[in-house]
Amino acid sequence: MAFNLHRFLRIFVILLFSCFSSIHCGSGNDSSQQPPITPINRDLYRTSAALMEEIEALVNRHQDKLHMETFQSTNKGYKAELNVVTYCQNRTAIEDKSKFRILLSFGQHARELITSELALRILSILSEEQFLPKMDPLLLKKTLEKIVIKVVPLENLNGRKKVEAGDLCERRNGRGVDLNRNWSVDWGKKEKDYDPYEENPGVAPFSEPEAQLMRKLSMSFDPHIWVNVHSGMEALFMPYDHKNTTPSGLQSQKMKLMLETLNHLHCGDRCVVGSGGGSVGYLAHGTTTDYMYDVARVPMSYTFEIYGDEKASSKDCFKMFNPVDHLTFNRVLNEWSAMFFAMFNMGAHQINDPQESTPFNNMDNLISIDDYLNELQRVIDHTCLPFLSQIKCPWSCYLIVMDLWYNQVVKSDTSLEDMTLLEGGGNDREDPQSISKEKPKILLIEQLDNKVDSPFNRSKFKRAYNEFWHHTNLKGANAI
Repeated sequence: MAFNLHRFLRIFVILLFSCFSSIHCGSGNDSSQQPPITPINRDLYRTSAALMEEIEALVNRHQDKLHMETFQSTNKGYKAELNVVTYCQNRTAIEDKSKFRILLSFGQHARELITSELALRILSILSEEQFLPKMDPLLLKKTLEKIVIKVVPLENLNGRKKVEAGDLCERRNGRGVDLNRNWSVDWGKKEKDYDPYEENPGVAPFSEPEAQLMRKLSMSFDPHIWVNVHSGMEALFMPYDHKNTTPSGLQSQKMKLMLETLNHLHCGDRCVVGSGGGSVGYLAHGTTTDYMYDVARVPMSYTFEIYGDEKASSKDCFKMFNPVDHLTFNRVLNEWSAMFFAMFNMGAHQINDPQESTPFNNMDNLISIDDYLNELQRVIDHTCLPFLSQIKCPWSCYLIVMDLWYNQVVKSDTSLEDMTLLEGGGNDREDPQSISKEKPKILLIEQLDNKVDSPFNRSKFKRAYNEFWHHTNLKGANAI
């Protein structure tokens, strides 16, 4: 009996061990079915320290064009550092307020390493150590003479260090706050799909030193263009992020026109274009771009998303947000560098001398809109980027023409108040409402002297302007 009991116990122990072994092996087999986590490709991506060392060396080699400053801020023991590189073809003219000013930020979300690599590529092209294919160097030189660019290569340095330490899905700063939710426009609002880990907005607007430094930089620089560079998809976003609409007015149409042009010429029409809130699939509150547009009054405020792997697992963050092979890595940097320099050119030609950029000023007091558009097209063909000649009149040009009229007549302090709006091609007055999209008629503007019995005042001009937009049925165009 004792022998049988001993045998029974041995068999029981063996079976029990086998059971635990099978459970362990089974769980191991389950985990083997999980997709692998892609590590950082050190052959492609620099560490944050190496990146900043390379940028600093670049600045030192080109001190005639580049200048770097380091700013620091501390909040409750948490310290942040912001490196800012300024480009100006003639460094002594950095403070020249007549130049077109562009502010770019990269690396706001820590896991998006590719964005900071793009910052380095852009700076290398600006310093002429690398070159854009198919870019006329003389044209580029003329463009760069007119602009000042400030580049923040790595906004979220503390968060980036956490990624480099192995937390590949980290997007927040060094103390767990999403820097793109820490700005004041609609701050703190939480949607139904709000993720408290990913989208932590902080304890208050601008609670984070990084956001404080960026706000101070934007206010002192007063840019004409702002771009917040991210990855996760391919998109060209304009405000708003906190609602699914775009701003009203002509400026919004000009912003969208620029994005659509860039998308067509440099993104093969594959980039998503529109408001962040209306295009990305969720609303974001307290974002930098909404602040830049609504509070800082940056006329053209954008968010660019430069890469995304939709097939990557949600846990495989490095692969989801960054190219992992040499071919894709270089393609992304080349395509988006070209995109940015195209934007630089488009921006630079908005600040030409008024006598050069506004054909209306060089003509007689009486001018047809067709002649006006033809002259505008001539200016585009001869003084702007070659690719802008693809934007043919009349409809895209009407945006520019009506904007010029509005700014010269409605907003000006000059004596252009006495104007007459005529239509037809002769002296016969016709109803402005007869303008049709199918066959645009001729609009005439005539400046009259003080003896005119019935001056065309600002309010009448506004009404005609509104009627023009209404009867062209141009989607999204808004009246004054």
